[in-house]
Amino acid sequence: MGITQAQLSRLENGPPVVHLDRLAHWAKILGIPGVLLWFSLPDAWLSSSRETAGRMGVPGPDCHDHGNLVGSPATTASFEVSTKEVVTTDRRQFHALAALAGLGSLGEPGFLAMLADDSPSIGLEHVRMASSLVKELRQADAVAGANQICDVAIDVHGRLSSWAVKARYSRDVGEALQASLADLAAQTAWLTIDAGRRAAARPYLNDAIARARLADDPQIEVRALAQLALLTCDSQPTESLHCADAALRISAGWATPRLLTLLHLRRACAFAALQNRNAFEREMRKARQELERGPHESDPEFIHFVNVQEVQGLEALSFLSLDQPRRAAEALRVAIANSSPAHRRNRVYYRVRLAEATHREGDVNEAALMASDLLPEVRQLNSRRVTRHLADIRSTVGQLPRPAAPVRDFIEAFDGVAVR
Repeated sequence: MGITQAQLSRLENGPPVVHLDRLAHWAKILGIPGVLLWFSLPDAWLSSSRETAGRMGVPGPDCHDHGNLVGSPATTASFEVSTKEVVTTDRRQFHALAALAGLGSLGEPGFLAMLADDSPSIGLEHVRMASSLVKELRQADAVAGANQICDVAIDVHGRLSSWAVKARYSRDVGEALQASLADLAAQTAWLTIDAGRRAAARPYLNDAIARARLADDPQIEVRALAQLALLTCDSQPTESLHCADAALRISAGWATPRLLTLLHLRRACAFAALQNRNAFEREMRKARQELERGPHESDPEFIHFVNVQEVQGLEALSFLSLDQPRRAAEALRVAIANSSPAHRRNRVYYRVRLAEATHREGDVNEAALMASDLLPEVRQLNSRRVTRHLADIRSTVGQLPRPAAPVRDFIEAFDGVAVR
């Protein structure tokens, strides 16, 4: 962008930029199609914008269809942003569009558009680009939130899967392709979970496990089983425990300490949901022991979030499952105090759960004050998994017969911003 990091920081934290020449220049650099901007690009740049839009499957600047982001007629992705909405929103909207534009122009020009064609063959270079999609989706998720890119991931996974069925490739390429698709399926599953579409996650996890078996890739299989344990913990804790057990068996002999930490945490949460306190405490001790062994050069990328905060946070949520809100609140305060700026979503999520624990302790007014303070940050996260818990607090306090002023203020603020 031709600016220093200090300048970027001032742009992010200062008043909105209104100089159209600078905005247009940055839009061109980031490859954002004109149809996704609230201002018009100069005529000289329209062809470039149309080209980028074509790669994304987004209608060009001369089209009024603000529909699918990746261009599949079957996808439900929609990004209808009015001028008023863009002007009044904060910088997260710009970051979201930039992240999505980055996905659209990933790798060689036309890669995503190529998926719509009946390409006759697949080579290792295609597999490499497909594999890099997982990293791009993870980075876009960190910037824009799962709500913004969930449909993008679903559409891309569908296109790649369809392409893999139709195209020709060697046995070596086939194994690499199955592993790449398994990893993409697992990432798509996580995005559906965080976007509040939990029912859609299981098919992608089943697909990830099957493809990981075909590719003989136990690491991806363990990742999918760990996510399946997370998905089923509240509703089917016995199945959650079986998934964590299977992941431990498969990873025996090669699991790093941080991966073992995650798997023992999954077991601990399942035992808490099953009201088995002794087993829960045993698994928490094991998780802490493994975490103390530190990071390893062989740590898989998908466990980047496993840290002290995650251990403390999941212990706190388990206390909620065990109906111990006081201990949950204490553990959540520690987790929040140890939070990392790189895991902002987890920090906000645990603050919302702290408000829930405070309410369950009996301090309804304090919980309402905490929830009111969280409203702006929750809106910016684009994570329905987080907003769902805040909505649960709203629903619970809304049933009070004579709510005090803090509760009334929270209800009015929540309903006023229409958190989704």
